[in-house]
Order: sequence, then structure tokens, then C-alpha cells
Amino acid sequence: MNPASKTNLSGAAPVDRRGFVTSLAALGATAALPGMAKAAESNPAATTTGGHSPPVAEALRMAALRNETTRQLTTFNLRQKSKTLPVRRGKRVTIGEVKGEGYIAQFWLTFPGWFWQHWNPQAPVNQSILKTLILRIYFDGAERPAVATPVGDFFGAGLCEVASFASLYFGTSSGGFFCKWPMPFHKSFRVEIENLDAEIDTDVFCNLLYQLAPLPADVGYFHAQFNTGFNQGPAPVQIAAAKGRGHYAGCQLYLQGEERNYLSFLEAPEYVYIDNDWETPRFAGTGLEDYFLGGWYFREGTLAGPYHGVPIKDTFNASVAMYRIHENDALHFTERLKFTFENPWSPDRLKRFCFSSVAFLYLDQPEGQGPAIPSAKELLCWYRIRNIDHQSIP
Repeated sequence: MNPASKTNLSGAAPVDRRGFVTSLAALGATAALPGMAKAAESNPAATTTGGHSPPVAEALRMAALRNETTRQLTTFNLRQKSKTLPVRRGKRVTIGEVKGEGYIAQFWLTFPGWFWQHWNPQAPVNQSILKTLILRIYFDGAERPAVATPVGDFFGAGLCEVASFASLYFGTSSGGFFCKWPMPFHKSFRVEIENLDAEIDTDVFCNLLYQLAPLPADVGYFHAQFNTGFNQGPAPVQIAAAKGRGHYAGCQLYLQGEERNYLSFLEAPEYVYIDNDWETPRFAGTGLEDYFLGGWYFREGTLAGPYHGVPIKDTFNASVAMYRIHENDALHFTERLKFTFENPWSPDRLKRFCFSSVAFLYLDQPEGQGPAIPSAKELLCWYRIRNIDHQSIP
């Protein structure tokens, strides 16, 4: 079917593909308000950017009474009055599974193990569990998870350091971790946590809010692809690789040099290969920090914006954590995409570093396409993990 021919829930205006990331937030707005729906039918231009400014539906998005059923998946057990789900070493547990149609709207969790526990002072503490606790999400009965990534990398703590920040779609909130990526499902979704840590048992607190509602036909499945490894310096750093129709919606990237005071890995611009532009990138940037909308090796230090940020810049330890989100600037493809960072400097000028990343995409299929989660030893790629623990007693 031609994407332009598909309709929204009111049957009026075509569904806009632009970054679905923003459009789903207004899902059902014109359908939920009868007056607005009738106006859309009689004057379709009134609900598009070519009509009134601002569009009525967009201006009143928060006020729209949507035809949705709100539910929450939680680890809190009402009968037992227990807040958590134990996830012991070597175990893989299901937080929950939901049948129906709709979308995940907000996902929050936290867990101990990466900080000193005042209620259990003898418990082992190691920030590496931010890397060895694995999140997986499956949609519509797929065999491979669409989301497969360490918890820390997914929410913004991939360097095994927690620095509070909040973007529009994810962040670390002073001890908690949150995500607001809309994650559609037509039949079901399932959330799993696996503990690959060798020493630490943990307990997961989780609240996942989802909306049950009929979805437009032209929405993609949310995917999160994890990559990690060591790099001699000149080799490309792969961030995303996908087949089918979809768009790239951003990434989180964590880098650390083997030598302290080394940041030349930031010279590597993005190379974006799309559809038939496969041997030669469709476009390339001017530098890695430029892609994340910074400059001069993030000269002024850390920042946290709604669409891009640098939660951690530790030059002495050669460590940088970055993120960027794409909405109107999403990278669209119809057949395939590959996204890498490639350093143009001569190999003799470059030094070893390690990295991990999570790419965010929306694809036309629920089956996961990212690499499998490696062993715990491979996950713990950092040369140094800085101890940032501190007392927190209520």
C-alpha cells in the first residue's frame, strides 16, 4: 500500500511518517474530540501544517481526550506488598508479558548493586552491573528481541557511571532510569531482564506504563541495537545496521581511550549508508562531536539538552558519553541502512580506544536485527571504571 494512502484513526488525514517518534504522542487526538474530527473531515488542511497555524490538533494535543485504556506493568506485588523482582546471578527472568494492541509510553526502573546499600551494608558493590544487567523487549511474538542491550547503555550510563540528565526520550534521574520512546505493539510485548554479573544478585524495581488502543497501519516497531568492542584507532565504529523499511532515530555512544588525556577518537565523522548508496556513503559529517552537535572536542564540557547532550566528559580518563535524538531529521530508508563513525586521520596518529553504543530505530518488522549480547567479559570493555559511589541514607 502506498504510505500516503493510509489514514489516521479518524479516517481523515494521511498518517505522517515523520519520525513517528513525535506523531504517536498525538495518536487519536482528532478522533477523540468529535468537533475536531468533523472539522478534519470538512477541512483536512486544518489539521496539517499547510492549514491553520498552529494546527488545531497539535495545539490541543495535551487536552485531547483519547480513546485509550491506560495500564501499568509493575514489579510491585499487591498481595505480598513486595516492590521488587529478584534477579539472581546467571538468571533470566520475565518482568511481564502483555497481550493486546497499543504502545509502551513510559518505562522506568532501578536496582541496587552499583552503590553502597545502607540497608544491606555487607552486599557487594560494583558499578559494572550497569553493564552486566541485560534488558530485552520482544514485540508480537518475535523470536529475536527488538531491544537487546545492557541497562546502563540503554538509559545513559554505559560508562558504568551514573550522571543525572534528562532528554525528551531517556535519562537517569538521580538513582532512577527512564525511557519515553513510544514502543508500538499489535499483538503483544514481553520484557525480560538477565543478570550476567559474576558476583552481584540484584532486585529490579520497574513501572512500565502502556496504552491499549488501535494503531495506525503505518507505524514502525521500536528497536535498540547494542554494539561494543575494542578499536586500534582507525577501524570504523559500527552503530547501526538494519534491513527493511524504517528510520534511524538516534543513538547513545560511550568512548574511552586506553591512554589518559586522549580524545582523538572524536575526529571520526558519521558515515551513513542508505539503500543503493552502499559502497559510498550517502553522506558523511565533519567530526564525531560535530554529529552530536558539539565542537572542539566538547570544549565547554558537559551538557544535557532535549535532543542531544554530553552527560560525561572526563578528559583525564579519556572518557566521553554522548547522545543524539532525531525527529524531523530522522534518517529514512526503504531497503537498508548502515551507520558508522570512521576516522580520516592516518593510522599512525591514532591510538587504541574502546566503545559501546545503543542505536534507536523504527522498523517495519518486530524481529530483532542487532548483534547478540556478548559475554560478560566482552561487555566489560572499559580500561577504567571510575568509582562515583557516595552515601545516601534516608
